[in-house]
Amino acid sequence: MFAATAKAIIQGTQEGSELLGSTDFQDTDEGLRVQVNIFGAPPGLHGIHIHENGSCEDQGNAAGSHFNPDNAKHGSLTANGLQGAHAGDLGNIEINDSGEGALFLVAPGLTVKEGKYAVDGRAVILHEKQDDFGQPTGNAGGRIGCGIIKAEE
Repeated sequence: MFAATAKAIIQGTQEGSELLGSTDFQDTDEGLRVQVNIFGAPPGLHGIHIHENGSCEDQGNAAGSHFNPDNAKHGSLTANGLQGAHAGDLGNIEINDSGEGALFLVAPGLTVKEGKYAVDGRAVILHEKQDDFGQPTGNAGGRIGCGIIKAEE
């Protein structure tokens, strides 16, 4: 049996944006493997989160809040697990001076399609600022990129 996979194509939320990227997801025994690749973004650290709704309408605002089925406080999912973070708190991606960045992580407890921690049909949001892990959502600012997560057959 093959592990479940999903993909989100990230596009800029502002008219004329050249931001483009992808996020690939794969179920593993350790959790959900997440690989993010971004091009055409402003240099620096940017918060990246899974949001509850699978919509990028209204400049990404239709994606709603961070994916948070346990009503947990905001934090670092990779450092604190589901008990100390929103299920969608993926942390930060560093974008270089050429506008490119990559992030690889394993998100414990998340899955592509199974159970309450499933990401299929939700949205990935790239924020304009660094996630400082503050409350309630990390002070990461506006939404500059958005993609809808779709399970692959």
